[in-house]
Amino acid sequence: MKKKISIYAVLIVVICFMMLYRLDAYIMKPGSAYDVSKFVTVDSKEADSEGSLSLMTVAMQQATPFSYLWAKVQKYQKLMDIEQVRNPLEDDEEYNIRQLKLMSDSQFNAKYVAFQRAGLETKVLFNGVFILNVLDGGASDGILKAGDEIVEVDGQRITSQQMLVDLLKPKQLGDKVTIQFIRNEEQHQETITLQEIPNAQEHRAGLGISYTESKSIETNPKVTMKTEDIGGPSAGLMFTLEILDQLLDEDLTKGYAIAGTGEMLIDGSVGRIGGIDYKVIAADRDGMEIFFAPDDEISQEMKAKYPELESNYATAVKTAKEIKTKMKIVPVKSVDDAINYLKQLQPK
Repeated sequence: MKKKISIYAVLIVVICFMMLYRLDAYIMKPGSAYDVSKFVTVDSKEADSEGSLSLMTVAMQQATPFSYLWAKVQKYQKLMDIEQVRNPLEDDEEYNIRQLKLMSDSQFNAKYVAFQRAGLETKVLFNGVFILNVLDGGASDGILKAGDEIVEVDGQRITSQQMLVDLLKPKQLGDKVTIQFIRNEEQHQETITLQEIPNAQEHRAGLGISYTESKSIETNPKVTMKTEDIGGPSAGLMFTLEILDQLLDEDLTKGYAIAGTGEMLIDGSVGRIGGIDYKVIAADRDGMEIFFAPDDEISQEMKAKYPELESNYATAVKTAKEIKTKMKIVPVKSVDDAINYLKQLQPK
């Protein structure tokens, strides 16, 4: 009896290990389509289109031994090393903050481009320098955090990312700088002694952080975007189209269920994204009829380095054929390609 209990106990431990222990690997698989009108509101406008504009997601989960083995035998699940998902220099919190910052920048670009295409003015505001990562062992380690926004250095208001670079450039090892920064909407001040930047190719003094610009945009009418649970830049194109659809009197959707993906760049071009094959599968599963795919160009240098690399559009078309979907795959190099396609589309 005791022997049986021991065997059962061991089995339970093994099963728990197989199902709960987290490996340094992730699994990517098809996510879902989300109607963008549920996330975007343009004041004094109504999202009353006959059809819908949907952003696409992929599902990412950290692998367990059981899910790792299961993914190995699934055609549309991809195993990824942790280095393929996360920058080796960042921890989980910094990774999540970077993804949310990418989403924030995507929203900024979507508003800017949509209002530009609608012929409406916007006002761009520089907020500060947004910290993406604090290097272990660097001058700011334990003082600054990812997500902080630097607004002043030694009493001087920061008006551009380059200004921060210029202020720090003449500084020497051991020099002290007083930093004013925003954290959780509260202003803080710290004096930091500059140290050599860890793992830098050249020996120089610095704060030991990686950063980017933090900007906001004022529009009239005001645009509200609620995307707390979505990270990354790939919804940019669909955000832009949804804002434009609500700004214009015409119905861009023409009654169709339209999905798409692609980073929205400030000049209106559509940038390449990851996991487009899984997004095509999810869009088909969720009943989408039209799918916008970035038609990015692969340079000769990239092709030489990665011979199997192809454009998002090429991958989307290949996946659509594999799953035998009736969904129309439409290539877009810019938001104008998507707008022009929708304008010539016959109402359903």
